[in-house]
Amino acid sequence: MTNPPLNDTQILLLQTFARINNSQERDDIQSLLLDYYQKRVDAQTSQVHFSTEKIDEILNSHYRTSYK
Repeated sequence: MTNPPLNDTQILLLQTFARINNSQERDDIQSLLLDYYQKRVDAQTSQVHFSTEKIDEILNSHYRTSYK
């Protein structure tokens, strides 16, 4: 099985990670990435609105596959 070539973003991240000299730098970069993705998730979920009834319906639903 052949892996596809790395894209530009992956190469940029690898080059950035190669310059990390200590755990503090690693933690800082990890925090930046987590903040970035948290903002993206927040932006997408802020557009979704569920009523209390819909939330209760989702929480009480059973979507498991029956293995009879």
